[in-house]
Amino acid sequence: LGKPGQGFKVAMKAFDKTRPPVAMGAVGLARRAYEEAVAYSKERKTFGKAICENQAISFMLADMLMGIDAGRFLVYRAALEADAGRPNTHFASMAKCFCADHANKVAADAVQIFGGNGFNSEYPVEKLMRDAKIYQIYEGTSQIQRMIISRWLLSQDY
Repeated sequence: LGKPGQGFKVAMKAFDKTRPPVAMGAVGLARRAYEEAVAYSKERKTFGKAICENQAISFMLADMLMGIDAGRFLVYRAALEADAGRPNTHFASMAKCFCADHANKVAADAVQIFGGNGFNSEYPVEKLMRDAKIYQIYEGTSQIQRMIISRWLLSQDY
């Protein structure tokens, strides 16, 4: 694996390969929460119309989708750099951090769209919200990812 005393460096380089798939898992969770929210918002009626017709709900759904696609492209970039044999540490950290944070926002917003039903275990969004949290913790917390990104950007000559 490496020379004695270099274990920490070896372990940290492994994260460059493992963080993009973890980030894509967060994208998948966000996508599921988004799809549940869209379907529910089309079915749920208040004052004679589907709640998705309310601007506040439709804007939440739009924000969910924009972030899901942005996260997917961050993961693709991190994977592209790794596949090309180029350094991808900051790309992997950006993907992991953004996707983890966005998955949590999407899951929380899905619960909000579901209203009181969002906390009911008969609906999947309550579990998705609980499941989303782990993405901000393992493979390095979102705070650690921000530290890695900021150290990289401050090392650049602009």
